[in-house]
Amino acid sequence: MIDVRPQLLLDIVDVLIVAFLFYRLFAMIKGTRASQMFVGLVVIVFASIVAQWFRLSALNWMIGSLKTVWVILFVILFQPELRALLTHIGQNRLVRALIRVEEYGVVSEVIKAVEEMSKDRRGALIVFERDMGLRNYVETGTKLEAKVSAELLETIFTPHSPLHDGACVIRGDEIVAAGCILPLSQTEGLSPILGTRHRAALGLAEETDAAVLIVSEETGAISVAHKGSLKWNLDEGQLRSELAAIFNARPDESRDSDEGTQPA
Repeated sequence: MIDVRPQLLLDIVDVLIVAFLFYRLFAMIKGTRASQMFVGLVVIVFASIVAQWFRLSALNWMIGSLKTVWVILFVILFQPELRALLTHIGQNRLVRALIRVEEYGVVSEVIKAVEEMSKDRRGALIVFERDMGLRNYVETGTKLEAKVSAELLETIFTPHSPLHDGACVIRGDEIVAAGCILPLSQTEGLSPILGTRHRAALGLAEETDAAVLIVSEETGAISVAHKGSLKWNLDEGQLRSELAAIFNARPDESRDSDEGTQPA
């Protein structure tokens, strides 16, 4: 005898998922002009079911001829609502947790490159794009759109290379551009030992939510600029803790209490 319980359970889950999606969509468009169009669409779907049930040939043919354009019409009419729905899904904790795992893999590659460049005292300026877009700054550099790797980062910041003096911008798991120009910080009272790279990193961190990683060409010191502040001269453990806190890759990992700050 065939056990139908697993299939019944799957059917119930299937119905619940569809019902939830329709509920979320209707909740977002409730009170807007799109809600009226949504009701009209439901009426058409109901009419299609009735036409098939009672075998109304003319009505069934008319509705059937529209099926080829229904998907396109749906996307056009509900474009803002669909965008809002996808944004809501993207903000889900589970989805963001999966993205953070990928982000932390990228961060590991960056840390590997930074450690090597620090040993050789090769200057570097690496930007992690967050929620705020950095298109204006990306357009000032050379577009790469290459997958992040430690080897590529070390090549970009090889001394005397064409892209060495600018910033490298990372979006997701890609290096979207290199040789980018960043705004210099206008904050007064900064330490005179901070060079152009640190001032540029701090300037971007003051204007956007980006995280910027700096390697000093003079000392090899590694620093991180984020939310208008600069953490100076971090060792590998402190760097990992700082970036993990920014990306929320390891929420349970405590940050070192003795990590460096902007030099006085």
